[in-house]
Amino acid sequence: MNNHRDRGQRTVPPVPFDPELNPILKNLGPPHENAPVSADDIPRWRAQLATADPSLDQLRDHGRFEIQQFLAPGPDGASDVSLLFARPTGLRQQAPVVYHMHGGGMIGGFNRTGMQTILQEWAEPLELAVVSVGYRLAPEHPYPAAIEDCYAGLVWLARHAGTLGVDPQRVITVGGSAGGGLTAALALMARDRKGPGILGQLLMCPMLDDRNDSSSAHQMTGLGVWDRPANDLGWTALLGKDRDSSQVSCYAAAARAADLSQLPPAYIDVGAAETFRDECIQYATRIWQSGGDAELHVWSGGFHGFDQLAPHTEVSRDARRTRFRWLCRLLSREVHQAS
Repeated sequence: MNNHRDRGQRTVPPVPFDPELNPILKNLGPPHENAPVSADDIPRWRAQLATADPSLDQLRDHGRFEIQQFLAPGPDGASDVSLLFARPTGLRQQAPVVYHMHGGGMIGGFNRTGMQTILQEWAEPLELAVVSVGYRLAPEHPYPAAIEDCYAGLVWLARHAGTLGVDPQRVITVGGSAGGGLTAALALMARDRKGPGILGQLLMCPMLDDRNDSSSAHQMTGLGVWDRPANDLGWTALLGKDRDSSQVSCYAAAARAADLSQLPPAYIDVGAAETFRDECIQYATRIWQSGGDAELHVWSGGFHGFDQLAPHTEVSRDARRTRFRWLCRLLSREVHQAS
């Protein structure tokens, strides 16, 4: 569907997609052909996602990167948390470290998802290590399993930083889509529990609000790759009957947080032509209103995950370069503050 009736008052046309992105979307098909359409469809979708994930040998890239796997103690007696540790071969000691949470709508994905891009575009040029967390997925493991796994992994990383050769004072949390929502929630949880420090948080098209009722969510229904019905499915899998109620915690949906003060510097980006646009804008605005540090980029014509699905396009290259420059500034700022 191309239009919707906005609160019964007027018809709002969808935001146009970037011309370079249109052919990619046509090849992908509508959201119901990509995203899961029901709980019964989740296994099929997970298998589809898995076909795009790199193997460990592919991540090693002929010795270019060192790859290890660890198990961190799970929260409150739950199963251990799988952590993928990667670094450029010969990386110096006390390197900064990216703590990565993968995407997948809270219902799919693996800790290898998105890792090739992080290693090639960030870890090698910036001399970073990367830890990617394999958190439990809904609906088999509803809230708070995923965020508690992410927090347990962060605590493990801080405690084992010396063994890993990374600097616990320079941990940057990163995630896209569901991983972006978990990145935001993790910053809140670490602040409230007085847990490990986070130097900065990078949220790519983050999934922040279980209410799923923004203008952009309605406006882009039936378009792109992850629309309002798919988002409903992901949030319902995570939260069950509590979804869209006063019972939802900010550690499940970061947009629910009453207090966004005292958070690490945030980078938030999102496409203008996607479901999450308005909740991302609102989240950045509320950080500023709380006296915090946020940088927001809304990419004209971008659909959800456009930079991953169409990396050759100009808007995707701009988005990836801008994230890289923010990471450079964040690390440079930390050095200047310490000197």
